[in-house]
Amino acid sequence: MVPYPLPGTQLVHVGRQPIFDVTGDVVAYELLFRGSMDAVEAGRRDTYATSQVIVNTFTEFGIDEVVGDRTCFINMTREFLTGELTLPFGPEHVVLEVLETVDVDDEVVDGVTALAAKGYRIALDDFVWGSGHERLLPLADFVKLDLLAAEPDHLDAIVAACREYPKIKIVAEGLETGEQLALSNRYGFELRQGYVLSRPQVLTAASLTPSKLRRLELIGALSASDADLEQVLSIIARDPALTLRVLRASNSVAAGATSRVSSVRQAVVMLGLAHIRQWAMLMVVDDVAEATEVQMADALTRARLCEHVAPAFGADPDAAFMAGLITAVAQMIGMTPAAIAHQLPLSTDITKALERGTGSLGQVLRVVDAYERGDLSAVAAAYSGDDLSGTVMAAMRWSTMAVAATQNAA
Repeated sequence: MVPYPLPGTQLVHVGRQPIFDVTGDVVAYELLFRGSMDAVEAGRRDTYATSQVIVNTFTEFGIDEVVGDRTCFINMTREFLTGELTLPFGPEHVVLEVLETVDVDDEVVDGVTALAAKGYRIALDDFVWGSGHERLLPLADFVKLDLLAAEPDHLDAIVAACREYPKIKIVAEGLETGEQLALSNRYGFELRQGYVLSRPQVLTAASLTPSKLRRLELIGALSASDADLEQVLSIIARDPALTLRVLRASNSVAAGATSRVSSVRQAVVMLGLAHIRQWAMLMVVDDVAEATEVQMADALTRARLCEHVAPAFGADPDAAFMAGLITAVAQMIGMTPAAIAHQLPLSTDITKALERGTGSLGQVLRVVDAYERGDLSAVAAAYSGDDLSGTVMAAMRWSTMAVAATQNAA
């Protein structure tokens, strides 16, 4: 738990409430919007809230860190259900909750039908007969019944209607008393959720957030029918925070893949320009602060220096740039490089360098560390390449120009 944001960073949060089976095992988590680490309620359940939950879960924490190998339920607003906003993740381990506030018309039915056809599982949240949501019962995998608000006289009919669809599992939610839990047992509800079992937990982390300008610039570059990969790579590489999010997003897409990422180019190719566009759109909806220009320039200077030193140790310059960038970002957001490496789909040599400081990339990082702390004797003992003073000045000029270029474009 991070008590306060470091300069140039912000705290990001996501709520997580367990869903239990009849044996008391946690089989899923509902992910909830939380605006602060001490928030008890969501405060809002709109498109902004859903976008922030998605972005924070998949690109700040990493889905594995939030739910592990369990299923996650995510609230969906009309914009996501109809395809106005595209879901930037696959159907694996995710259940889409149709909020009770969504007006179920033909457009929503068509959208949910399309999502179900793609393999997404559908849950109907706070289901009430007569609200129009019964139109989605043939598509549903889960129906959530709020026993705190349910009218006992109507419960039999609602349960009977759900049981006409054999694949539907009923989630009893709003459980606050032993009597409500006993009612769940009497009806044979497969899943349960509520304060009597477990209250939501708020997960909090420090995050370096890309600037809105960079996001808009990236969306502009991606909007062209003939999107230029080199331009996309240039925009991403100039923003350490955006680089980190692209890596985490590629991790969510490539879960279980055997390939590991060793460069920003490889991450972008793995993720695909279409997915990059989807994440960038969500980041615009998720409107947050940016790092300072000085922090950005310092991080890029370190990465550029690592890139230059790499050949002296037989290390790949692109991999060295990434390793240097990740260590700089780790310092900015108060995390260890090893903790970040654990969340990213990095190649083995980068992972070993970040976690244990081994290999040729580990040597690169040690030399750059020694130079930055002024230990020139350690630099001389380990590095036989060109004098680094001129290289550092060139790296500083390059990073300053890279940061200024985006600021001047505003």
